[in-house]
Formats: sequence, C-alpha cells, structure tokens
Amino acid sequence: MASFEDWNRIVDDDDEELQDTSLYEGKRDVIMFCIDCSPSMLELYEDPRYEDVQTCKLFRALEAAMQIQKRKVLVGPNDSVGIMLFNTTKRNESGTAGADLKKGTYVYQPIATVNAPKVMELMQLLDEAREKPEKLAETFPPMTDRRVAVGDVFTSCNWAIRDGAPKTATKRIFFITDEDNPHPGAASSRLITSARTTLIDLVQAGVTVEPFFISTEEKPFDPSIFYSSVLLATNLTDSDEPGEDGQILPESISIGQIEELLAQMRFHEVPKRALFSVPFTLAPDFTIGVKGYGLITEQKKGAYRYFADLGDRMDVVNSRTAYVDEEREAEVEKTQILYGMDLGAPSAEAEEHVGDQAKDADAGTRSVPLGSRVFYTQDEVRSFRTLGLEPGIKLLGFKSRRALAFEDNIKHSVFIYPDEMTYSGSKRTFTALLKTMIKKKKIAIVLALTRRNSSPIFCAVLPQEEKVDESGWREPPGFHLIPLPFADDIRAAPLERGFRASDDLKEAARKFMDKLVVKNGSYPPDSYPNPSLAYHNAQLEASAFREEFDPEAFEDLTEPKYDLMHKRAGQLIKAWKQKLREDETANIVAAPVAGTKRKADVSVDEAEIRSKWEAGALNKLRVDQLKDFLKSKGEPVSGKKADLVERVSQWLQNHP
Repeated sequence: MASFEDWNRIVDDDDEELQDTSLYEGKRDVIMFCIDCSPSMLELYEDPRYEDVQTCKLFRALEAAMQIQKRKVLVGPNDSVGIMLFNTTKRNESGTAGADLKKGTYVYQPIATVNAPKVMELMQLLDEAREKPEKLAETFPPMTDRRVAVGDVFTSCNWAIRDGAPKTATKRIFFITDEDNPHPGAASSRLITSARTTLIDLVQAGVTVEPFFISTEEKPFDPSIFYSSVLLATNLTDSDEPGEDGQILPESISIGQIEELLAQMRFHEVPKRALFSVPFTLAPDFTIGVKGYGLITEQKKGAYRYFADLGDRMDVVNSRTAYVDEEREAEVEKTQILYGMDLGAPSAEAEEHVGDQAKDADAGTRSVPLGSRVFYTQDEVRSFRTLGLEPGIKLLGFKSRRALAFEDNIKHSVFIYPDEMTYSGSKRTFTALLKTMIKKKKIAIVLALTRRNSSPIFCAVLPQEEKVDESGWREPPGFHLIPLPFADDIRAAPLERGFRASDDLKEAARKFMDKLVVKNGSYPPDSYPNPSLAYHNAQLEASAFREEFDPEAFEDLTEPKYDLMHKRAGQLIKAWKQKLREDETANIVAAPVAGTKRKADVSVDEAEIRSKWEAGALNKLRVDQLKDFLKSKGEPVSGKKADLVERVSQWLQNHP
C-alpha cells in the first residue's frame, strides 16, 4: 500500500505544485488524543449497539482513537499518533515516556509512527473491556478528589509532542471531555487565564487543538461556561484582541453525542493544508497575504510499490528519473537540457548549431540560422508559461454580483483566507474588504498565478458571508476564487424546448421530495465514503491486522435506504405517478426533426428467438438478426446462415 506521501508526490521538479512550504514540511501528520478520564467518563451505561453489554464514554473515545489509527496504518503509515489520559491517578513509570509530565496525566501510547502491533494492543484492551466493563476503571483509576488544571493538561501535551513529534509535521491535539466546568469556584478566573496562556504557547509552537465535547440529554455541554474563554477564536473580526464581543469558538469544535464521536473525528482526520500561500496585491505598494484551500479533493487508491528481496528482508525500491545522452552514454544534468519542437528530421546543418545555442543559452536573444530548430532553456520555457509573472493575486477591479453567470464556473473554486504570518494586518484588511463587497453586492476580478510553473488566469472573487444555522453547520467567511473561462472554453449547447409540468404535478412531486431530504439539510461527504475505496481499504485492513475479511459484513453507506424511503414517501410517489399519467403533456410525443432518419430496429429479443427455436423455425430469422443475437451473447458471428442457426440452437440448448 502506498504511503500518504505518494498521494501528494510531485513527479516533476519543474512543476512546483504549491508555493506553500507546508506542503513539503507538513506531509507527516501527528495526532495526540487527549482524553478525559474522570468518573463521569467511566460511568457505565447500556451500549446501544449490543444487547446486555455495558460501556462508557472513555471506551467509546478509545475505540474512536483505535479506528483512526487503523485507517492511518493504510493511508498514512508515516503519520504519528499518541494517546494521553488526564484526571487519572495512574502514572508513567520512571524512565519511560511521560514520566516527567504534570501530575494527573498519563501517556498510554507515546507519540510514535503508526504500526499494526501498537493498534492491536489497544484492540486487545478494548476487547477485555467489552467483556469486563470495569476493566478501564481498574486500568486507569480516575481522580475523585479534584481535577487536573486544563493549563497543566495543555502543558503535558506540549511536552509530549515536543519530545516525540517531528519538527516539520502537522501537529494536532484531539481534546475529548464531557465536563463543561472543570474548575468551578473562586479560582476559575485564574485557571482560565493559565489555560489560555498555555494554549497560546501551543499555537505558537505549531500545534492545533481540536476539541470534541460530549453532550448528553442529562448533562448538556455548555461551552460558554469555561472553554469559550480559553479556546482561540477563528472568526474574522475588525479587532484581533481576545475577549471582545462577538468572539466565537473555533470552527473545528464538535459538540455532540458520544455515539457521534467517531463520525466527528472523521471530519477532522485529514489536516487542512493550504494549496498555496501567495501575496494579494490590492493596489501598488498595498499587499496582504492569503492562503488558498481546496474544497473538493478526490481520494484515490494508493499506487503499488516495488520491493527488493534482500534475502533477510524486503526493502522498498526508490525510483528516480535519469536523462542519458545516447552518444556519450552518460547521465546529463537537467540544467543542460534544452527544449524544442519536434517537427520532423532535422537537417545536418541544423544539428551543427545545437551546441552553439546551448553555449549561448544565457546570452539573451539568440539568432537562429535558417532551417534550424529553435531551442529554449528551462527558464525560458517557464517564462513563456507564466508570462514573466511571479506567484500572486492582483486585483484588477470590481463588478456587480449579477455579472457572474452560473456557466462561468467551469472549474473547482478555491477558498482563500487571510494569512497574518506573511503580512501583518492581513486579517484586518481582508475583513474590511469582505464586509464592503458583501454590503455593496460586488465581486472582484483578479489576475491569479498560484503556482510558479502554471499559467496566469483571470478569476472572479466571490465573497461569502459567515452563516450559522440551527443544526450548527457553519459556513466560514472568506472569498471563493473562481477561475473564469476563456472564449474557447465555452461551447454553445443546442437548445430544445420541452414541455413544462403543470403546477399540480409540481406540487405533487414537491410533497414526496420534502420527505426525502438529507438530515439537517446538508450533505456531509465525509459520512459517505467511496464504496470502492472503502472496500479496498477494508481488505487491506483485515490483512494488516491478521483478521479474516468477510465481504458480506461490508456496508455500503452510499446505498439508499429503500425501505425507509418507501415508508416515508411511498404513497406520495404513487399519487404523483397517477397524476403524471393523467397529465396531458406527459402523453404528448414530440415529432422528430424534419430531415432526420433513424435506422430501422432489426433486433429480436431472446424470448422471441427461443420461441422460434422451440417451434423449429430459426431458419425464418434473417442473418442480421441471428448475428445480433450471437453478438449480444459473446458468440462468433462468422459463417453462413446454416452455421449461425446451428450456433444459436446450440447456445439455447446449453442455456435453458
């Protein structure tokens, strides 16, 4: 199975796919699962999945961590994962990883590269806990007299990540708890300040905290009590000062039932990496920094790898591309290669000038003798493609929002967000521009070059206002960078006028469509994985963990729930079909366009041919009909009519 790095590997050195260095430095992902181990997390309740089985929130949290690790063994074998528990009296032994951490924290799995034996050890613990529900409470005794300060938890996470994570990796903490008020009392204000200061230290060290808060009907989770004052806000505001009105929790926050924990983690399993980080020039000498994020990415199967048998072990073969001069039979450096058009066999005189052109490659303009080829250096070819521009986005002007047509969106857009690290004040300027464009209902036209080896394109910048609905789904504020088509990118489609359904027919259709809407009115793609890819990964997972793969147990989440659909809207669909039969426009057949001819249908179905065969009248069929039948069955169609009749008769006899 190919590693996660291979999915993003840049084959050609010339194609500098992204300008953001995080693509190269952040290929490895580090996740530290920081799980609360308080008595409320260990409280037993009936498992809704199995009968007569008890479980607890800690069990479900560890199970979700195990599932994430199992997936990373396949799609991210170079990633690192660790598990740390807090609010427990269990301590790491002296000399082991985690022994010097804050009291009340315990490192169950030190941060290390994901491997199958470590995951199988966690699976064994969960199997024992499933048979004996008290196993987790015995293994990780909870603290009953007090709780560990959240600031100390963040400090322990910082130390654990510092000691075990690669410096250039993307580092994240999955913080899981069900307690919305960990420090009640007079010391709450001081502990909030301490926790926030420690969190800022984590962020400055390149660590992102993604909280997963567990809420129940008996104990709803209220983040405004403690965590809204601790977690850093990510919404765009005019002021960057913390604690101002309008500050909200990070967009990565998840508050839900314990049963939804794994699904929530799947949304955040893959780290968000910028496609590019370029300057956004608003005016001469007025530039801000922006990052671009892709909204749609196709996940594919990993490419196979070559292995070399060294006798005692199998090593991965690392391939590389080498350019060899056929005459000298020696490897040539890429900088010495020239590029030109291959327009046929060159003349002998033209070949003599190739060496002279290579010598004068850096001398500016070169004269090319008549009849010889034109060659260009690597830098010249790049300048042709980029028109001599450096990566960046340049504002050209503004237009009314109505000027952007639906058919102008021919490629996936890119979502851009301010980058405060490259240009100070980018967030404030970006916010002011966004609010003004939304207020005046304008779009911007820009010239964008996001990759050093790509061609500049004109784009429309569509502002998006922040939206929060009742279901909690949040659309972040920012701009959509929409590539605009050139004239030859659009083809005129033939327009054919069709019959319009009546209002009664539309109303009948709307009734059953309203019954079949997606939950919460939105489609979360992470909840419905590609069934082909999921089936492939399930087989690899069974092989990696030495389990027997059961194809019947595989569940295709994209398969519609037909029984539920018929139960909800079956009668409404029948009523709509009845109205459709009674509608006049549904029974009108449009006349074919004058001057067009259709080839006569000479095909005969299998039932008719079988009836002819049973009656002994296959000879009455035409040759083209016999050939069509044999071709549909994958049989040869050569020979005379008697041969075809005998072949059809033989096939029908073998397939009763």
